[in-house]
Amino acid sequence: MIVVGGGPVGMVATAWLAKAGVPVILVEAEPVPKTDWRASTFHAATLELLEELDLIAQMRAEGLIVPTYHFRDRAAGLIAEFDFTLLADETPYPYRLQLNQQHLVRMLYARLTGDGLARLEFGAEVRDVRPDATGVTVLLRTVEGDTELRGTQVIAADGAASTVRGALGIDFDGYTYPERFLIASTNVDLQERIPGLAHVNYVADPEQWVFILRTVESWRAVWPVPAEHSASYAMAETTLQEQFQRLAPHPREYSIVDSQLYNVHQRVAATFRAGNVALVGDAAHINSPIGGVGLNSGIHDAVDVASRIVRIRSGDGDLDEELDTFARIRRQVAVEYVQADTERNTQRLKERDETRRRATHEQMRAIAADPDRAREYMRRVSLLESVRRFGVGIPPGELTAH
Repeated sequence: MIVVGGGPVGMVATAWLAKAGVPVILVEAEPVPKTDWRASTFHAATLELLEELDLIAQMRAEGLIVPTYHFRDRAAGLIAEFDFTLLADETPYPYRLQLNQQHLVRMLYARLTGDGLARLEFGAEVRDVRPDATGVTVLLRTVEGDTELRGTQVIAADGAASTVRGALGIDFDGYTYPERFLIASTNVDLQERIPGLAHVNYVADPEQWVFILRTVESWRAVWPVPAEHSASYAMAETTLQEQFQRLAPHPREYSIVDSQLYNVHQRVAATFRAGNVALVGDAAHINSPIGGVGLNSGIHDAVDVASRIVRIRSGDGDLDEELDTFARIRRQVAVEYVQADTERNTQRLKERDETRRRATHEQMRAIAADPDRAREYMRRVSLLESVRRFGVGIPPGELTAH
């Protein structure tokens, strides 16, 4: 087995296979694991899956448990508070766990380095993939020169610019937002600057919405950058200071510890499977970060296809049935949940029409005030609804009953 991509999704796929006794090679173009701060939310449905890798105690010890989050408005303040503890009878994880994604990568890298079934090849850039009836040949470029690997299947977790997806000629339809998103982190305590602020906050504003969340390391804010603003202007220290001061006035300069500017897309691959190759995570679907579901749904993809490959190798699953089911189910989830919800979340924050803005505020208040509606809403945003509906890695013959 070959896994392409050493981010959190690829690492989870590799760990899942190795734990099940499947020999696996992970290849990653970067020479060392990346320290990317972008994704930091783990939802209940994902934590339930990561239980199987014995990671929860370490993740909880290093992360921040957040049982509630706010929908706010820049001018009006708090609109609605949503409480994950409404799900306490359904999941042992009725909260969001805030933990920067590189920590999950670090934990799995340390574990897999000592695992005899897993071979980690960092600094190995995939140049081409060639699936055939019996397996897949992967062409690599390393510091030692060009080489190739042969595997029974390939799981492609190599991100939005996936070399594997491109080599297979799979379309990646959708669109790119005209604005870019900027994420910046500060060690100034924003709860001291904004009374009543939660650890996770979606703040609507017709001029410039903002997403504010707390991690163990810092407070982070995400806001849109208009297309006409240059990257150098958006990332300049003076601009970052102005943005944070607008968010929460502070008598001193903000200490900014990290900032990134990136394009945001809503795209889904035409298929998640080509022969013995499966696409997962951002290689298969990419979305707005508003809602914190991209990383989570990618992990669900990885566990789904890895579970099926374990059955295929043991003789308990038919290759075509299993991989076709993976591709069909995970693409349906990506379209009906990930794409639909993240686009809805983003539009809710940026809405300019005042009548629709007021209607959205009233809707969010009404949902939060009704325990039954709030529970259903929290089931969806925590990804429990999609997992309970479709499962993760359920055998093809059991899906109807499930």
